[in-house]
Amino acid sequence: MRRRSSVGLGVTLGLVVVLVVGGVVALQVPDDPAAAPAPGSTATPVPSGSATGPSPLPPASPTPTVASVERAVLRTPTGAATVLPAGTDAAVRVSATVFGTSPVVVVAQDDEAALLTGATVAVGLGAPLLPVDAADEMARLGARTVVTVGDVETAGLPDEVRVVAVAAGAGPEALHRATGVIFGAREEVAEGDEADAVRALGARPVPCLVPSGGVAADGPASTTSPPADPTTDPTTDPTADSTTTDPATDPTTDPTAEAPPSPLAAQPALVPGLVGVVGDEEPSPTALATMRAAGMPVLDAPGDDPRTTTGSVRAFAQAEPQHVVALGSGLGPADRLAQRVATAATGVVAPGGGQLVFPDVPGVPGKRYVALYGTPGTASLGLLGEQGVTASVDRARQYARNYASRTGDTVVPAVEIIATVASASAGEDRDYSRERPVAELRPLVEAAGEAGLSVVLDLQPGRTDFLTQAQQYTELLELPHVGLALDPEWRLEQDEVHLEQIGSVDVDEVNEVGDWLADLTATHHLPQKMFVLHQFSLKMITDRDRLDTSHDELATVIHVDGQGTQPAKRDTWRALRAGAPDVHWGWKNFVDEDRPMLTVEQTMRLEPVPDLVTYQ
Repeated sequence: MRRRSSVGLGVTLGLVVVLVVGGVVALQVPDDPAAAPAPGSTATPVPSGSATGPSPLPPASPTPTVASVERAVLRTPTGAATVLPAGTDAAVRVSATVFGTSPVVVVAQDDEAALLTGATVAVGLGAPLLPVDAADEMARLGARTVVTVGDVETAGLPDEVRVVAVAAGAGPEALHRATGVIFGAREEVAEGDEADAVRALGARPVPCLVPSGGVAADGPASTTSPPADPTTDPTTDPTADSTTTDPATDPTTDPTAEAPPSPLAAQPALVPGLVGVVGDEEPSPTALATMRAAGMPVLDAPGDDPRTTTGSVRAFAQAEPQHVVALGSGLGPADRLAQRVATAATGVVAPGGGQLVFPDVPGVPGKRYVALYGTPGTASLGLLGEQGVTASVDRARQYARNYASRTGDTVVPAVEIIATVASASAGEDRDYSRERPVAELRPLVEAAGEAGLSVVLDLQPGRTDFLTQAQQYTELLELPHVGLALDPEWRLEQDEVHLEQIGSVDVDEVNEVGDWLADLTATHHLPQKMFVLHQFSLKMITDRDRLDTSHDELATVIHVDGQGTQPAKRDTWRALRAGAPDVHWGWKNFVDEDRPMLTVEQTMRLEPVPDLVTYQ
């Protein structure tokens, strides 16, 4: 089965499907303590349908059916994120996570038609859809009625369990007779689209999902022991003839007729913020149906990361998740997923789309960045200082457009602003670095953000350390489009001055800055940040092999920024890449100093193609 790459169901939590097992009677919680919610969880009983909307049943039968027996009870997972394997027992795990009790469960034969019908019935009843061997979970739920779909072996069920059988591929009439719930017309599902179809089952008369070209199975449903006693047992014989209802007013006799308003759409969310998540691992229809039966919107996380695309970010923001239940081990660990979900839920989109600096997911365009380098108002330090704010933004866009036609990736225009400028004099603080005030940089930073540009603040710290300088620009780094660059060439020891030697930094200082920047990003649930390390000599970052690239909040780039002849620059490119940590790569073109400067085509022929190209 395949799952489309489109994200979300368009279902907000205000319209979460409400469990309707039990129709309009009051909640009955089983006395069995094993069926009670687990300690630390919050049980949420299903409110009576009559409290917030009309009954789901038309006056089609003089006695109650499955839907009017008892109600399921949901519970809130204890953590912000729960990650479950997407294997064959995923439905059982989902049920155990979000259902406290459920007097009714649905079991389907393992074939396409039966699973689609089972999903239809499960969502219509608000009951878990379980595999046939889930006896322990049925017992935990306190199930006293089992709706079977297809050829399901029931010999192992306890004698007191009532079995209601429906045929695979059943239409709305047969399902209504068996359950008492109004279902919509048949909806054919193409092979491979089963997961999408199940995920789309929502708060409306649930359509009867059937395979494309399948044979209708609208015969009468059957029931087995225990027999109904109309004086003591609130059940009915589902084989009873429903023709006592006026066909002119019964929507089950004409699937195209408008059904009465569904109580599902009128009721509040049972567990606010409870959301399902699926990643790259294909989920089972049974697990998806159990999520939908619990009223959970099911959202995509392309590449196992909800931050990947603009669509996924917006879907999570709309869902306002408080607790997510994820299917697929690649989505874990749970604490990382919780952080990613919280970031996606902000709805903030980074330059180029989504919230990742360099998305690497099949079917999702990657990103490349083309930047102007320099500092505002100082033409001698790079192209960025040769014009005003508006002209700088326009110029950066033009440079990016030169690359856009030569790649299938999204090309993001950018500016790398020298925030602290290496100085020949010590200055008042004796650090040989001129720290530009935030107020001087803010106009360009904000204009770039409004225009969709990425911004990187570059530090040339002199005799102070990188972290001390980075913290001076915290309020700019708290903006979602602003990253950070460290320039070790200008990191001095206490007895050094600029231009007499090439500066350097120990990797521990670099990692300290990375830790701080990652924590800042996580605390404010910001999109992933670019973390750039300038280097044109191996000595510039000592012990580089210990560079920490594990922060999920950062995308680390080693930017090869030496100037000179092209053979020399390519030698440096190869030398720095040899034995390097797992990072992205940047290349700098010097407009005046390179002999000659590479053209756009030549730059794109570098191996690997640079992820970040800057012009100075």
